[in-house]
Amino acid sequence: MKYDFDEICDRKKTDCYKWDLVQSIFGHEDIIPMWVADMDFPVAEPIVNALKKRAEHPFYGYTQPGKDVINAVVDRMWRKFKWKIEPEWIVFTPGVVPALHIAIRSLTHPGDEIILQEPVYHPFFPAVKGSGCQIVNNGLKLVNGRYEMDFEDLERKFKPKTGRLRNPGRIKAIVFCNPHNPVGRLWTREEIVRMGEIVIENGGTVISDEIHCEILFKGHKHIPFASISKEFEQNSIVCMSPSKTFNLAGLEVSSIIIPNKKLRDNFINIQSGIVPNPNLFGYTGLETAYNLGDEWLEQVLDYLQDNLNFLQDYITQKIPDIKVIQPQGTYLIWLDCRDLGMDKMALRSFMRNKAKVGLEDGFIFGEAGKGFVRMNIACPRSILGEALKRIELAVNRL
Repeated sequence: MKYDFDEICDRKKTDCYKWDLVQSIFGHEDIIPMWVADMDFPVAEPIVNALKKRAEHPFYGYTQPGKDVINAVVDRMWRKFKWKIEPEWIVFTPGVVPALHIAIRSLTHPGDEIILQEPVYHPFFPAVKGSGCQIVNNGLKLVNGRYEMDFEDLERKFKPKTGRLRNPGRIKAIVFCNPHNPVGRLWTREEIVRMGEIVIENGGTVISDEIHCEILFKGHKHIPFASISKEFEQNSIVCMSPSKTFNLAGLEVSSIIIPNKKLRDNFINIQSGIVPNPNLFGYTGLETAYNLGDEWLEQVLDYLQDNLNFLQDYITQKIPDIKVIQPQGTYLIWLDCRDLGMDKMALRSFMRNKAKVGLEDGFIFGEAGKGFVRMNIACPRSILGEALKRIELAVNRL
């Protein structure tokens, strides 16, 4: 069927995190919210129908992931990425963020260190600190408008620390983000291999957040970290979910793929009794999305590509002081606003109080995010156009 993503659906007064918290988060009711990673598109019709059918069965008790749910994940990994996984590798959680907390706790002791690559998805920070661990920043480099990994710095991070005594490092893992949130980089095979070899050769594990792996712009292909080699497979925890791809965040379901039995058992032991399994509707949503959602997804990806083209043309022609960091994946666009000449709080105030557009502040993604903002373009084009017009008018009044 043909979906109409131009249609504006009123989500207010539905307890919607994105729209109903506008006043409390941004201080104004007339803000256009373009911050949290939540699409303003209705989900695929087969998912709605499957949830209705499941709701008609009037038993909502404890539910396990059935064989069909597990097979949906196994089949999806093969069909999309030619990655052959085994059913027993899959652990289900109610989201990738809880899984990150579990993964870090399962690999570390208090005082250990975890590498992050800033600017990076801000929930990574409390996932590390809440585990009693320290953050080691292997910051990304912005080179001619494109973010790159700093491999030389990554190698240095693993070298013993010097002082009065030569102390071995306590780095246990890296939280890798691919596609990278917020900068939109889809890492190449060569980049993934080099990063992975450095980490694994130094005794680290790669926790790979691949939640946006199916939101890709034209000409790009995702490579799951663990699919590259047996060595990578046995030294990684890969976090997947239909939540971003199919707009199912409220169903709270993720599949964490852990081929190494020891790592998997440790993960499950930490999860047990603290983080519950997904709810029964989450399992239904995942199975249906992976099996029947591709018609909808193909149309969404075409629409997002057109939105990206529209945004790039608009900003280039009418707001040249703002630069678009070209994304390969995600529907989250990293905008370089440094030429506006504002400090981080002035930029926040400008977007909220002058432009009346609710964006994610760049500085919450780390120090390297100062002067940047993150914009969600998964919305009807008329809303995107209105937001850009508001920013243009506000910039012209400076």
